Amino acid sequence: MAEARLYTFYKKEIVPKLKKDFSIDNLMAVPRISKIVVNAGVGDAVADRKKLDDVSNNIGLITGQKPVLTKARKSISNFKLRDGMPIGCKVTLRGTQMYEFIDRLINLALPRTRDFQGVSDKGFDGRGNYTMGIKEHAIFPEIDTDKIDALHGMDITFVTTAPNDEQAIALLRHFGMPFVKRNKN
Repeated sequence: MAEARLYTFYKKEIVPKLKKDFSIDNLMAVPRISKIVVNAGVGDAVADRKKLDDVSNNIGLITGQKPVLTKARKSISNFKLRDGMPIGCKVTLRGTQMYEFIDRLINLALPRTRDFQGVSDKGFDGRGNYTMGIKEHAIFPEIDTDKIDALHGMDITFVTTAPNDEQAIALLRHFGMPFVKRNKN
């Protein structure tokens, strides 16, 4: 199987830049993306299991991998939720599929977002991981917009080996992530 285009770009272009920017001597200490987790919660799944199946199929189309159903950890009577009921789905991407997903997300999906100004740089957790939310799954080219019953969102988490947010921002910027600095209001 051939290497993903973005992985080759990472090895040849990004690694030397990061080594120079952060004065890193050891090649293994250079930050990299270790995995991407795509997660979608479906609150309507409590009343209608078909909605969860639709979301699961859409996530499978977008990522190219079958999602795992996530279940409720505890019962909440106000939401008619019982412990163990399926309420969402998630996919963990690694390797070639991960790099191809990043490529499609940055170059195809995000520019198709309505009124796109860039992604917020506020989603970092202090340990070099970044989480962003997408409001409409229809921005991905794999989704046929004529067959959509309802729009749903998803969370995408980039798990990196960067020791801090500064290195993680630099890594994702070099990949082409369009960060926009937000005001601290």
